[in-house]
Amino acid sequence: MPTPAIETERLLLRHWKPSDREPFARMNADPRVMEFFPAVLSREESDALADRVENSLCAVELKSDGSFIGFTGLSVPSFEAHFTPCVEIGWRLAAEHWGKGFAIEAARAILRHGFEVLRLEQVVSFTVPANLRSRRVMEKLGMTHDPADDFDHPNLPEGHSLQRHALYRIFNQIPRDIRVE
Repeated sequence: MPTPAIETERLLLRHWKPSDREPFARMNADPRVMEFFPAVLSREESDALADRVENSLCAVELKSDGSFIGFTGLSVPSFEAHFTPCVEIGWRLAAEHWGKGFAIEAARAILRHGFEVLRLEQVVSFTVPANLRSRRVMEKLGMTHDPADDFDHPNLPEGHSLQRHALYRIFNQIPRDIRVE
């Protein structure tokens, strides 16, 4: 779902640039950032991920200095689960930018785009239960968690410590008969 550039108070959500690859690779090699993923990524793995997401997810840039700090956006999960097909919102920021409200600011802008422009009915997000930082972002976005929705991620092997995921949802509250310009 390509998204046009979106500006927030402090961020520019934009298309990827070749210069984003190096800070993206550093972020994906950081054990703090990748704590709730199966492994840190090598430069080659990070570049392959960038190839897959650069046409759907937005690079997040600080307006103050133009630096790349991560990504956010909407995507359609490629696996099957009780809640798919669906649209997922996700984000990943470099650790030095945590705790400043950037993930929430970026995700709110993406949600607004999803609901007002794309007219999505629902957006989901998920993470492992122990990822309290991401869960707080989900909750601050107004997403809700029902433990009955939790699931075992099908892309992880049976018994993997990160297999169990908490699912959050948010529904579009824009009445369908109102046109948003």
